[in-house]
Amino acid sequence: MEKPGQRRIVAVTLKGPGQKRIGSVYPFIWAASAVLLIMTLVFFAGCGKKPPVPPVTRFTSLELLDESRYPDFSDSLEQTGGKAGLERSLGASLVYFNRIPNSSTFQFGPDVFDVVHLRRSVLEFLEFLQTHPDTEALNRFIRERYLVYGSTANRNNGVLFTGYYEPSMEASLVRDGEYQYPLFSVPDDLLTVDLGGFSDRFKDLPRLMARVDNRNRVVPYYTREEINGIADFELRAKPLAWLRDRTDRFFLEIQGSGRLYLAQGGQMNVHYSTKNGHPYKAVGRYLIDHGEVAREDMSMQAIREWLRNNPSRQDELFNYNPSFVFFQEEQGGPFGSINVQLTPLRSLATDYRLFPRGALCFIETRIPDPDLNSDTGAFEPPDSWKPFSGFVMNQDTGGAILGAGRGDLFYGNGEYAEFGAGHMKHPGRLFFLVLKP
Repeated sequence: MEKPGQRRIVAVTLKGPGQKRIGSVYPFIWAASAVLLIMTLVFFAGCGKKPPVPPVTRFTSLELLDESRYPDFSDSLEQTGGKAGLERSLGASLVYFNRIPNSSTFQFGPDVFDVVHLRRSVLEFLEFLQTHPDTEALNRFIRERYLVYGSTANRNNGVLFTGYYEPSMEASLVRDGEYQYPLFSVPDDLLTVDLGGFSDRFKDLPRLMARVDNRNRVVPYYTREEINGIADFELRAKPLAWLRDRTDRFFLEIQGSGRLYLAQGGQMNVHYSTKNGHPYKAVGRYLIDHGEVAREDMSMQAIREWLRNNPSRQDELFNYNPSFVFFQEEQGGPFGSINVQLTPLRSLATDYRLFPRGALCFIETRIPDPDLNSDTGAFEPPDSWKPFSGFVMNQDTGGAILGAGRGDLFYGNGEYAEFGAGHMKHPGRLFFLVLKP
């Protein structure tokens, strides 16, 4: 194990499982020259005035807590059949830990643990959970056996928790008058530029998504507006399927995965593969800033309603977000960023740059009552949601989930999931647990 405070950098690949390396047909000398220019610009851009407040890093995103600051480890789902889901989620993280090299390390604030220790941390928690402990015994077990780290955001305004889910929609394998909107696979001309391969000075910089233009220059890949404006873009990126509604496609990109019920029969599971490299910009923020939707009324459902009422302004809203997601077909799923199947209300997405992937977490926030009978559609309004606490696993990430003060809870699929994920926007607290050395 490395000493506390020491960091070993492990390369992070943003492309999805099975994504092929694209672009080797282009002359490398031109691409390399352009990349060196990009590195030079990045270097000099960083030579300006430093911000007065140091940024949150993987060294400072978590702080080790003494027992007086531990939460009450009470699981709200224990009485509603949620224990089986937690065991599945723990098992999924074990699959991930067993898949990666034993030399892999994980940062918990200033402390570093290897994957062998993380594996043991999850396994011992799972084994103890299978003894059916009550809340008092569980709290005693954690205090005796585990270190608890809190997100540094807990001390300020708390962690803002949102939700996401797996949408379902009708689709077709062929384009016709009813199904007009393509769900694109990875384009053939999309390049992934890893600056760390050129110099260790740039190994912490994110990978760039790019293309080679008609002058053999490496340039940023097309924006959403540009992609939608290319009439034959399907020749670069083969459509996996065709959808009825472009709004469905837009929200499928935000959720990252979905189930397609095909007009030809059968079902297709699609999952995030990669994106065009442009920053994600929230369309909900755009509507709030322009006075179209009140901040307190903002939700996924409110955005959909605005789009239905303003069909002539759909391009205006969609193109505000230049980020564009490309998909791949999956068997089963949905899968998180560590390529394990997500578990409803037990899988969490956080900023992959700050928090240890696959780790055991505990959250405090609010969610709608999971026992509510959704057949009537009579969900309680978000301002009446009751406090919720529970164990979750850090198994996913997202383009909008940035910083120590953000978490995204996976809801699953179905009516309850769509309602909860679409309306969830509650502050709370986030903790990480790891066995004492």
